[in-house]
Amino acid sequence: MFEILKKEELAPEIYLIEVKAEEVAKKALPGQFVIIRVDEVGERIPLTIVDFKSQNKSITLVFQAVGKTTKKLASLKVGDKIVDLVGPLGKPTEIKKYGKVICVAGGIGAAPIFPIARELKRAKNYVITILGARSKELLILEGNLLAVSHELHITTDDGSKGRHGLVTDALKELIKENKVDLVIAIGPAIMMKFVSEVTKPEKIKTIVSLNPIMVDGTGMCGACRVEVGEKTKFCCVDGPDFDGHLVDWNLLLSRQKVYLEEEKIALESLSEKAS
Repeated sequence: MFEILKKEELAPEIYLIEVKAEEVAKKALPGQFVIIRVDEVGERIPLTIVDFKSQNKSITLVFQAVGKTTKKLASLKVGDKIVDLVGPLGKPTEIKKYGKVICVAGGIGAAPIFPIARELKRAKNYVITILGARSKELLILEGNLLAVSHELHITTDDGSKGRHGLVTDALKELIKENKVDLVIAIGPAIMMKFVSEVTKPEKIKTIVSLNPIMVDGTGMCGACRVEVGEKTKFCCVDGPDFDGHLVDWNLLLSRQKVYLEEEKIALESLSEKAS
């Protein structure tokens, strides 16, 4: 059992929880994730590790309450316990001195990009972060990202804060103004696809973090398979970081829709139980 030590609502339906997990906190690195099961009858879902504190034996997770399991998780309070938590899983993000790096975070992607930006800055890179969301109410971790970036650019789809437009609009301008050595993008798959399309003609190395359907997190089930460079890869053991210019985005986007009907039924059953 893994106790929830802290819980905070960062934005509507977006939550931060700090969970006691001593062994995971000791070994976690930026880019890695855990797989959790809320209760004995629950499904397994992956969540990226946002922060890890070995001194108080805890890790920080951020999630959006959109499906049955994340809504169950959101219903838990400080002191409640998660039945299963396995990790750290996946290969950590490669941290070294690249030069000038642009970190592009879309929506909840701000959470996993935070520890990466922090370590890239510590590695003496010049870190520019683009933080985007649909509206200012959905922007999260702005202060955290400001603290670990040399520059922070904000975009909102509706223009309620920062630049009116998409993260790719800001990215195009920054590429024109700077010699960029690396781009790291984390967020919705469609956003990462378009970021990769912006950087490919400029031949800028682009790393994306993929979070498709996962079950066991050890490469056994094959649910998280993706096509990268025309080869089958498993996000849980080969990733989650991949070269954005080699990902088959159309296949990934189509696979993300496979269980939409089942997710709808699960949510309906949860609502019926609640009522």
